[in-house]
Amino acid sequence: MEESSDLYDVYETDIHPPWADHQHQSLEDPENVECLRRKIKYYFMNPCEKYHARGRKPWKLILQIIKIAIITIQLVSFGLSNQMVVTFKEENLMTFKHLFLKNYVDGIMDTYAVYRQADVYDHIDYIFEQYELLHNITVGNHEYEKNGGVFTPLVMCQEFYKNGTIYPGNETFEIDAQVETECLKVYPMHWPSLRETLPHFDLHFKRMLSVKITFVLKAINLQTVRHRELPDCYDFKVIITFNNQAHSGRIKVDLENDVEINECRDWKVTGASARNIYLTVLFDCLIIITCITSFALCTRSVLNGIQLQFEYTLSCKNHSGKEVPWSDKCEFVNGWYILIIVSDTLTIIGSILKIEIQTKVLTSYDVCSIFLGTGTMLVWIGVIRYMGYFRKYNILILTLRAAFPNVIRFICCAGIIYLGYCFCGWIVLGPYHEKFRTLNTVSECLFSLINGDDMFPTFKNMKQKSSMVWIFSRVYLYTFVSLFIYMILSLFITLITDTYDTIKGQQQSGTPTSELQIFLSECKDLPNSGVYRLDKSNTCFFNCCMNRCRKHQERLTSEA
Repeated sequence: MEESSDLYDVYETDIHPPWADHQHQSLEDPENVECLRRKIKYYFMNPCEKYHARGRKPWKLILQIIKIAIITIQLVSFGLSNQMVVTFKEENLMTFKHLFLKNYVDGIMDTYAVYRQADVYDHIDYIFEQYELLHNITVGNHEYEKNGGVFTPLVMCQEFYKNGTIYPGNETFEIDAQVETECLKVYPMHWPSLRETLPHFDLHFKRMLSVKITFVLKAINLQTVRHRELPDCYDFKVIITFNNQAHSGRIKVDLENDVEINECRDWKVTGASARNIYLTVLFDCLIIITCITSFALCTRSVLNGIQLQFEYTLSCKNHSGKEVPWSDKCEFVNGWYILIIVSDTLTIIGSILKIEIQTKVLTSYDVCSIFLGTGTMLVWIGVIRYMGYFRKYNILILTLRAAFPNVIRFICCAGIIYLGYCFCGWIVLGPYHEKFRTLNTVSECLFSLINGDDMFPTFKNMKQKSSMVWIFSRVYLYTFVSLFIYMILSLFITLITDTYDTIKGQQQSGTPTSELQIFLSECKDLPNSGVYRLDKSNTCFFNCCMNRCRKHQERLTSEA
């Protein structure tokens, strides 16, 4: 492994440091400064250099390697389990659409609608019949919900304006904007058709806003048994909506479900051992202990860096009377350690949630996946820190760090222009283009255009119902593509390239670029020189005294 990053190499320089102006004040001050210089230089050494300097084994490096391996294994294991949960939810949603929506075909949900009053009654009757015959038609383990031994009823609610008379032919209307709700409850095993309940329940099509049919079905996810995990019990709250808010003659039909995962009340599994569950929990506990250890070591390093920062600031103030710039102060706060601390915190929280899920105390799969996924991502990003100990890789890290402030400022300026295009596209093109219907889809569409994706369909799918809007869309899209791809994106790349050239030039010249680097360049001691060791016969104070005596003898010899 090569020497540490070029920021802290030993430089031969003629620059006169500011703290050298006051060396005549006392005999001890130069020695104290030299001790501080060694302490700071040791702090910025890489693990191999620290091993040669003090024989200190790279425990943090070893711990990070082990942590990356076990956290990745944990994430893969939980990801497979979470994938089964998500698949079970999605497949049940598709099952409900085929069971309860008349003549449903995959992929037609956006255009699934009814246009006649008779069709509305037929579709509702079909839902009633399918719900009644659920046991005979479903191939899954679906069951009605029971509450205290009584089946939970299916509820159909109609929302409509309280009163109104509408005469489009005369262009007159009278409407009461107050919305009323009328509901009908039907219990399983006691099933009249909707036609039989018409004397008590009628659909007011001219005033109707929506009809919602709600019922709850229960199911058990048995596929986890094959992976030696206890199955979960699911409550599916199915909501079928007939949306007539537009009163356009087209009633859109939609089915969605809210899923609640619960621990099964009573279960018995034979032919499988629960040992795998306990081993998984034990493995998660090992990860928590590892992350706590890593958290403690990195926190100690951050505190040591802050302490050295205070000592360096005080030393510069006493010897030169100058304030240390913020750029030098930030060098003592290692951002990689902060990244690892955040990663350890997220991983610990995610591991605790995973243990709760494994023991069926909680069922927050999504929350747990966010914590574990983000923690694992930050762990792998932290590997870049150790790549920086190689000279060729270090220039990439230095470029990213140096360019980051300018990149943020550039993005803020470009983001203002981007938001302007988003709002303009949403207002003008939204009614005529499906990709501009909402601000979210507008942003996604424009971001795809910046990356050169989906250009032709965006131009082609623009409806030509309004010539003025069609011409505006061409001007809008052409100016956006020209501005962001040919100008803003090129400037962004130039910004990174210029920073890279600057960093590369600094490395090739070998000239220190900050006061901290100049301060450290005065220390000529190599890591394997032995002056960094902390044993009793080689303390910093002892070394300082020996160096002072040696310099005094050399001065007497030269005078003689």
